[in-house]
Amino acid sequence: MELKIIDKNFSICKVTDFSQTDLGAEFCFTARTDEECSLVCPVENVPSNVTTRDDNWKALRIQGVLDFSLIGILSGISAVLAENKIGIFVVSTYNTDYILVKESNLVAAVDTLKENGYTVIS
Repeated sequence: MELKIIDKNFSICKVTDFSQTDLGAEFCFTARTDEECSLVCPVENVPSNVTTRDDNWKALRIQGVLDFSLIGILSGISAVLAENKIGIFVVSTYNTDYILVKESNLVAAVDTLKENGYTVIS
């Protein structure tokens, strides 16, 4: 399994609404529930109507298109990182998954993944 480091710094945010969010920007992940509006985007794209934010996240993309019948991919990655006390935030898209780790944990996460048979590219 190959993962690619995305060369951007990300923020995980809560916003009042998506009216100020650049939905056309690269790497813009949104979620709306009955309780909140969440946004994951590059730090430089955080809108002014943010109510809470957590900066300094790095993203690793699982390379390729993942078939919905595949089971346990995220479970395997999250278990390996959890065993090494590395917290994650995950965003799933139609094609693949993105695993975000705090920038301060990126080197440890990459080393841990490589030690467990994953290929990580920049």
